[in-house]
Amino acid sequence: MPRILLIDDDEGLCELLTEYLTGEGFEVGAVHNGLQAESRVQHGDWDAIVLDVMLPGMNGFDLLKRLKPQLAIPVLMLTARGEDTDTVLGLELGADDYVAKPVSPRVLVARLRALLRRQGEAVMASVLRAGDLTLDEASRRVTLSGREVILTGAEFNLLALLVRHAGHLVSRDLLAEDGLGRGLQAFDRRIETHMAQIRKKLGPLPDGSPRIQTVRGAGYQYVVS
Repeated sequence: MPRILLIDDDEGLCELLTEYLTGEGFEVGAVHNGLQAESRVQHGDWDAIVLDVMLPGMNGFDLLKRLKPQLAIPVLMLTARGEDTDTVLGLELGADDYVAKPVSPRVLVARLRALLRRQGEAVMASVLRAGDLTLDEASRRVTLSGREVILTGAEFNLLALLVRHAGHLVSRDLLAEDGLGRGLQAFDRRIETHMAQIRKKLGPLPDGSPRIQTVRGAGYQYVVS
């Protein structure tokens, strides 16, 4: 039974979602304050977290910033409808997905199941290498010239797709479907946001040239030097 922690100050919404998620086979905990949530996350055996942006004590962005570097579980953020800035910032800080408020319980369940499926899928023990980069799919570790690079779950999935097809174009549609678990929508900037973070963490190739090339309107390619 997957264990989900809801972090939202709207107690009525938490009660509604708890009832719905429980009926769908989830075990649910809830906390309504950002400062209390930090301790609850660290001392609980959670499979995924649903995190609201607006919280008393500590907002969702600050909480995510503090927790994500030590967190190996997926985080789904709740953002205000139409607030693209919130969505982009959440993804940059390490959120794996987002749902806009007012949230549909059915959509939330579908997104959580997709996140958990990707997180728990048995990955064949294989090591991918591209130049100075090594990507271990079994342990989900990435090293660059021997130095470990910390990626979020979504970033790892996208980079694995690129490295698996190193030297070839990977379409935005394929990256969204296979890397993030759902197709692209109008004005969807998830791929661009995650790629910007991956580039920032990996840096350029040893010769200073771009490690990941953008093919405008088509997709991305991991460069084989």
